[in-house]
Amino acid sequence: MTYQKPSSILASGNVLWNTWRRDYPDVQAFEPDLHAVDLHQAHLRGIDFHEADLTEADLHHADLRGADLRAADLRHANLRGADLSDVHLQKARLHGADLREAKLCRADLQGADLSHADLRGADLLGANFKKALLDEAQFDEAHASTQGLIEIDHDKHLEREAQRLANVVLHAAAAA
Repeated sequence: MTYQKPSSILASGNVLWNTWRRDYPDVQAFEPDLHAVDLHQAHLRGIDFHEADLTEADLHHADLRGADLRAADLRHANLRGADLSDVHLQKARLHGADLREAKLCRADLQGADLSHADLRGADLLGANFKKALLDEAQFDEAHASTQGLIEIDHDKHLEREAQRLANVVLHAAAAA
């Protein structure tokens, strides 16, 4: 197979991208390099971006419902207003990511690094934050159920962030 840049394969659509990811794992010796790619408002429902380098990518208002972003590098990515419902983000690196007003309903964020991420106004209903790193993450005006907070591990280094998130949720519920 002739080498093609990952961005040119992605431009051909989700089906071709997912087929390429499945059929040519040997061509992908390293994670697909999509550093700083512009995919704002893209329809990427069910896309396979596991272990992809999406650092500084522009994904604002993108439709990523049901996508596989396990262990993806999304540091400093713009995910503002993106629909990340039912997304697999286990062990994803979201350090410094802009997730303001993003929809993370039922997203699996187990072990994800959300340190310094901006989740203000995000919809976190049913999201799983078990073992997630939440240092300095901003949750002001985020929407979440207190039931979802049970999924946060209460390790000593996470207890402060979990309590802060719980306070934000309870404050938002009282204001509603």
